[in-house]
Amino acid sequence: MGDLPRLLDVAMAAARAGGDVVAAHFGALEDVREKAPGDWVSEADLASEAAVRSVLERDSGIPIFGEEAGGTRADEEWLVDPLDGTANFVHGFDAVGVSVALVRDGAPVVGVVHAPLLGRTFWATAGGGAWRDGRRITVSGRTPEQAIVATGFPFRHKDLLPEYLAVFDLALRRFEDVRRVGAASLDLCWTAEGVFDGFFELRLGPWDVAAGALVVREAGGVVTDWDADGRAWLRTGEILAGPPGVHASLLGFAADRPRSSSAPPAGR
Repeated sequence: MGDLPRLLDVAMAAARAGGDVVAAHFGALEDVREKAPGDWVSEADLASEAAVRSVLERDSGIPIFGEEAGGTRADEEWLVDPLDGTANFVHGFDAVGVSVALVRDGAPVVGVVHAPLLGRTFWATAGGGAWRDGRRITVSGRTPEQAIVATGFPFRHKDLLPEYLAVFDLALRRFEDVRRVGAASLDLCWTAEGVFDGFFELRLGPWDVAAGALVVREAGGVVTDWDADGRAWLRTGEILAGPPGVHASLLGFAADRPRSSSAPPAGR
């Protein structure tokens, strides 16, 4: 793990390079298309990923897998989301992030989430704590009754609605309130710094969650899938995150949910 500080610097430079592209395109998009219902890609996504890749290729030599251009999967790899929250971006909502994570043997060890339109950068390394703009951050200590928990709707996977809504209903009854921002990387980072008190969503991509989940863990939070597996969430995208008390509540809600007949993606 001795190389993590250097690789963190690489990830920071890459995320900021992507963020500069995102900021330059905000409010000036010309090419936006729908990959699938509700799943948008823009010229900003593509140009941001190219900028991120350029830095990672130049300074690390580690295989890269990005949301837009794909790439090579490996036991050591970069996972890149060049514009998390594209629908927000297209609609002029500035809650978007550039997410860069280094994953080794199925676990993130470096994570950077840069929010270029908000002027914030979150980062973590395995064993090195969680940080925002040079200030160490920790998860909240609020009780579940006081908690405001973030989520994301499975709008691309309608077959998951019964499973999701069962947990959503219990969360809304148990917690003070629920928020839906539309950028999982930022939801996780806001959970890490105690703005939110937890996060739950189904069927995300590994690039959506790898960096932010590491930030949550290094901030003192717990991250698992909906069946309490501390590693499978990166593969399946079925994620529960938060301080121990809130995470335990979420896990309890998930335990009795109806199971979807649609299995999560297997392997890589």
